[in-house]
Amino acid sequence: MQLDDLYRQVIMDHYQHPRNRGQLEGDAVSVHLHNPTCGDDVTLQLAMDGDVVRDVRFQGVGCSISIASASMMTEAIRGKKLDDALALSDSFHRMIRGEETDSEDLGDLEALQGVSKFPARVKCALLAWNALERAVEIEKNRGRGTDDGDGAAGS
Repeated sequence: MQLDDLYRQVIMDHYQHPRNRGQLEGDAVSVHLHNPTCGDDVTLQLAMDGDVVRDVRFQGVGCSISIASASMMTEAIRGKKLDDALALSDSFHRMIRGEETDSEDLGDLEALQGVSKFPARVKCALLAWNALERAVEIEKNRGRGTDDGDGAAGS
């Protein structure tokens, strides 16, 4: 089996059977983003335990790349400290832009590396990750008392 075929299977599995899809109850940071270019739409929720992502869920509609990326991201960041989740997001952004990055840090997310060859799909792959970065910003501001009170951010 070719590596590209394996990557395609991983992406399709996450698209057809997304992990952590749903809604969190209780105190969770929620961020909604929409890509008007293609119609992808995602709402990401983070539940924190101190500075650790205790739980994460997403809801949304979109193409296979968008949904698979969101599903894979939720698996990758659960249990991570916020700063580690941001570092992973930075590595993922670099990979999707075709820049050099340490693939060991990315694990299964490396399956999305081929997206870098299709500029029109880069935004699809990054939508949930951009929501993560906004959610982390909101969570960090909560700790400083500067949250706007609703815990949500739109696009």
